[in-house]
Amino acid sequence: MPLLRTPSGSGIAFIDRMKPEALIFDLNGTMVDDMGFHLKAWYEILNDHLKAGLSREEVKRQMYGKNEDLLNRVFGEGKFSPEEMDHWSVEKEKIYQRIYRPELRLIPGLGAFLQKAFEKKIPMAIGTAAIPFNIDFVLDQLGIRKYFSSIVHAGSVVRSKPDPETFLMAAGEIKKDPAACVVFEDAPKGVEAALRAGMHCVVITTMHEPAEFTPSPQILGFIKDYTDPFLSSLI
Repeated sequence: MPLLRTPSGSGIAFIDRMKPEALIFDLNGTMVDDMGFHLKAWYEILNDHLKAGLSREEVKRQMYGKNEDLLNRVFGEGKFSPEEMDHWSVEKEKIYQRIYRPELRLIPGLGAFLQKAFEKKIPMAIGTAAIPFNIDFVLDQLGIRKYFSSIVHAGSVVRSKPDPETFLMAAGEIKKDPAACVVFEDAPKGVEAALRAGMHCVVITTMHEPAEFTPSPQILGFIKDYTDPFLSSLI
């Protein structure tokens, strides 16, 4: 990847020369602006059903990685059997899908961006901590599965984000050097995973502000959505 420079006054870095050979997308909060709905669903499960007694801010801080990892962080290892883990994970996603379905849509500009990359034959993958139940809900409802050559999900990996395994597996499945990939992420732990994988990253600020991310030259820039003119320099 080339050196980066920042246009005067914009606060957004851009690529001078080299174009990425592949794009890897997180799903929730990155392709669909749904993290507030995940927060509501987790708050209901953790507090109304499991009596954790957490504030919304505390729930938000725990929202990264696999569902079972979140439950283990909140309640400790061994609190739930594997069957109970699966039950509460699915119940949480049922709540999420029920409340989010009327609002389900791509983040503005993403449809056109995916189509442009597809027409340019740039390989694309998804690297997410979501379970297939939720991935299918988003991809099939919105008709965008055709764009992705690889989908790495919670069940694909042993170690979830911020471990780099998710993104490294996605790069391997589309047969691209990690250093030639650009990741799109919305969460600090996801960005950490991308950087640890040796990948550059574009951060979309649906749930977190730029100040919440550790500065890194591997972060190419921050965008509010996919209509940002910065993206025209990327592909």
